[in-house]
Amino acid sequence: MYEKILVAVDHSEITPRVVNVARELASLSNGEVWVLHLREREPMGRTGLLMSPESRDEASEAVTTAVETFTKAGIKAHGTVRDTMFGHAAREIVSDAQEHGAGVIVMGSRGRGDLAGLVLGSTAHKVIHLADRPVLIVR
Repeated sequence: MYEKILVAVDHSEITPRVVNVARELASLSNGEVWVLHLREREPMGRTGLLMSPESRDEASEAVTTAVETFTKAGIKAHGTVRDTMFGHAAREIVSDAQEHGAGVIVMGSRGRGDLAGLVLGSTAHKVIHLADRPVLIVR
């Protein structure tokens, strides 16, 4: 099955289900998991300072919780929090999957409708189109 799994997490209500699905998948394949959370930052005003709506501690919390869940289940897990520019998360997720040799990317979808996803952009939708490996979307 999949020996290496990349799990992208955020602070949405779907994240616990994403982690559970990835845990089950990793248990079946005796796989290793990389948990990734990206803090999207965007330039603010004339200063050009890059701001994020979440602190480093808030970002780390989602990753730490997920890694603990995997570890308790006897699964080797690694966690990473990284900053990225707003709108670049999908490319970063795909790049991390390639870097770690992940056989599958597991992530959630916030369930926006087609129109909202089209207008606002959907990270999950972009990952599906950019990835060169299977992407498991949890809803």
